[in-house]
Amino acid sequence: MDTPSGASAAPTLAQLVPKFLLYARAELGFAEQTLIKYADCFRQIGKMIGDRPIASYTKNDIVQLKAAMLAKSHSASRQVGILSAFKRLLLYCREHEQLDVLDPELIVVPKRPRREVLYLTAAEVEQFVSTIRLTNLDDRVSMSGLRFRTLVETLLGSGMRISEVLSLDRDRIDFKDREARIIGKGNKERTVFFTDRAIAWIGCYLRARTDDHPALFVTEGGRSRLSRDDVWRPFSRYRSAAGLRKRVTPHLLRHTAATQLLFNGCPIGHIKEILGHQRLETTCRYYLGLDHRAAKQAHQKYLVYGPIQTDPVQHPIPPAEPQVNPASRTAGSVPALAESRGCLRQDNTGPWSEYRGALPTL
Repeated sequence: MDTPSGASAAPTLAQLVPKFLLYARAELGFAEQTLIKYADCFRQIGKMIGDRPIASYTKNDIVQLKAAMLAKSHSASRQVGILSAFKRLLLYCREHEQLDVLDPELIVVPKRPRREVLYLTAAEVEQFVSTIRLTNLDDRVSMSGLRFRTLVETLLGSGMRISEVLSLDRDRIDFKDREARIIGKGNKERTVFFTDRAIAWIGCYLRARTDDHPALFVTEGGRSRLSRDDVWRPFSRYRSAAGLRKRVTPHLLRHTAATQLLFNGCPIGHIKEILGHQRLETTCRYYLGLDHRAAKQAHQKYLVYGPIQTDPVQHPIPPAEPQVNPASRTAGSVPALAESRGCLRQDNTGPWSEYRGALPTL
C-alpha cells in the first residue's frame, strides 16, 4: 500500500492519542465519560487497521476500517462514534500539530439512525418505585433504599443526566426556588429545576444523613461520593422486582421526564433548556413526533378546507366532535397544558403523583 512521503517520521496513532485527549479536556471541555469513549474508539481503530504513523493512513484504510466494523457487526451508532473520533483526531493533527495527514472530509460518516425513545408510563413508574424498600426488617430507615428512591425521584423530577446528579453538591441546591446551578455536559454551567416532589425526597434523604460530606449522594456512611458503578446494580435489581420488561436506567428516567414534559404540552424549546441540550436539533430528533394524541388533535384542528358540506348523494356528513378546552378536560383525558414553572405541575396532582406514596412520609 502506498503511504504519503514523510509518513514514517510522523508520530503514531497511539503516541498522539494522549495529546489529543489532553487538548479535548482543556480546550474542548470534553466530559470524563466522553474522553473515555474517545480513548476506546482510538483503541479499536488501532486494532482494526493497525497502530501506524498518523500520516500513513489513506482513504483505503478508511474503507478497511468500515469493512472491519461491519465484520464485527458494529451497530450504526458505534460506527458513527469510531469514524467521528478518527475525523476529530485528524483535524487536530492538521490544525494543531501541523501534520500532513488524510483530509478528514474524506471520511464519510453514515447517518446516525433515529432510535426509538423508550420511557416509563405513570403506571410503570409506580411499579418501579413501589418496590424500593425504605425500611429494614426492624422497621428502621434503610439508608440505601432511601438514597436510591431519592436518586430516582431526582432524575424524574429534574431531567438531569446521571453524571450531573452525581456531581451535584448539596449546598448548590436552592430549596426555596427549587433549582440548582450545575456543571453540565461539555463543562457548561446551567440551571436545573426540581419538582416539589423531588425537593421533598431530597430533603428527607438529607435529614436522615449524619455525615458532613458535601456531595448530594454519598456511599454508606458518607465515606465518598456515589459513582456510576454504585447505581447500576440497584436499577437492575428493582427493575426485576417490579416485573418491568424495559431496561430501567438513569437515562431512561431522563427520557421519561422529557416525554412527560412533552405530553403535558411543554414547548420543545423549553424542553431543550430543561434537559441542557446544546442544540434544539438534538431535542427535536429525540422527542418530536412522540405525542401522537397531540398530533391527531392538531390534524383535526388545523387541516380544515372549509365548512362541512353534504356529499353528492345528499347524505349529510356527521359534524366533527366539538372542540374541548384543554383546561377543562377531566382525569383520563389528554393532559392539560402544564404550568409554566418547569412545565411540571406544582400541586402534586400531575402525572407523577398518580400513584400512592408520591411524597415521602418518613
